[in-house]
Amino acid sequence: QVQLVESGGGLVQAGGSLRLSCAASGRTFTMNTMGWFRQAPGKEREFVAARRGLRPYYVDPVKDRFTISRDNTKNTVYLQMNSLKPEDTAVYYCAAGLSNSPLNMAEYGYWGQGTQVTVSS
Repeated sequence: QVQLVESGGGLVQAGGSLRLSCAASGRTFTMNTMGWFRQAPGKEREFVAARRGLRPYYVDPVKDRFTISRDNTKNTVYLQMNSLKPEDTAVYYCAAGLSNSPLNMAEYGYWGQGTQVTVSS
């Protein structure tokens, strides 16, 4: 089992920054991929970013604004979000999995509870 706890969400003005954290515990050594997904009201959950080993993956709308990183000493994954836009408003979820396709939500077996990010215009 793997447990994931997100933190760092909040309310920020457009153009601002937030850093989300995802603390992992349990059998984390069985996971090769950590990812971030988001779900806006009335929309389906979508891929945002992932890190499979040392390689990062990003969805195009966030590619030049978000950075995913991992601190193995703390078993924590971060999502640094800069130049935030109102369309980034969503609940952000951390996920962990043993994955060959990091963009595929079905390949993640463990999920956090989510953290709200609200960007005001």
